[in-house]
Amino acid sequence: MVTFADRLSTRTRELGHPLCLGLDPYLERIPEMFRGRNEPATVRSFLLAVLELARERVAIVKPQISLFERMGIGGLEVLAELIEQARSHGLLVLLDAKRGDIGHTAMGYAQAYLSPNGFLDVDAVTVSPYMGRDAIEPFVEVAAAHGRGVVVLVRNSNPGADRFQTLSIDGRPLFEVVACSLAGFEARLMGGEGWSSLAVTTSALAPDDSIRIRRCLPHALFLVLGYGAQGGGARGAVAGLERTPAGYEGGVVNSSRGVLYPPGAISARGSDWEMALSAALSRAIHDLQGV
Repeated sequence: MVTFADRLSTRTRELGHPLCLGLDPYLERIPEMFRGRNEPATVRSFLLAVLELARERVAIVKPQISLFERMGIGGLEVLAELIEQARSHGLLVLLDAKRGDIGHTAMGYAQAYLSPNGFLDVDAVTVSPYMGRDAIEPFVEVAAAHGRGVVVLVRNSNPGADRFQTLSIDGRPLFEVVACSLAGFEARLMGGEGWSSLAVTTSALAPDDSIRIRRCLPHALFLVLGYGAQGGGARGAVAGLERTPAGYEGGVVNSSRGVLYPPGAISARGSDWEMALSAALSRAIHDLQGV
């Protein structure tokens, strides 16, 4: 079975960069040219156009489920269509859902997102470890059966994350304790390209922490948050990734607002909007390649 890690690593090597494009729809930022009869129609039109422009330039996209859920059933229908369209373009899809429950409830989430017959059939999903290994095990089980990925929240980029994730536990920060506890899952989801489909979040704003996490999980993929609009730079973003002749691998660096909503794009039309988005993509790609 070709795993999520194998597919992601192969594609990022081909492209030569680790950029992940976040799909975060904010109605007030979507260019006027995409405005439809309602919010789901506007979001659909906008993000389908984004996928068309990005399909050969990034390996993976990351839709934030909450921004579709708030639109109700119409938003979830748009999300399902976007996932199907992205995968038809050859893009991997990482669903940012941050689920974190136990037992049958966790298994229900895992089957909904990571099984071929699930409601939202994606390549990987984010999960919270707050309730312990019980909250992660069902996702790993389903991911192992179907070649999918599980992304565990370990070190995040929001300011409030420091309040808990850096707490000292027996002389080590909590994020490091959590990372090291995932070693068994890392081994269970190993692929053939040297990387595991067990992934963890890290922060471009805390590069030293990324290095500590890498010591615990030498084969885990990193989902690097905080790059771009949140203030993280490229050098901090690639800390913990592996430099190879083909570029950085061992994870991806997410950028959402910094690419989706470039300056001046809200009033741009036609080829002007396409040029603005393409230029924003190029800036992020070249920034990460140039470290």
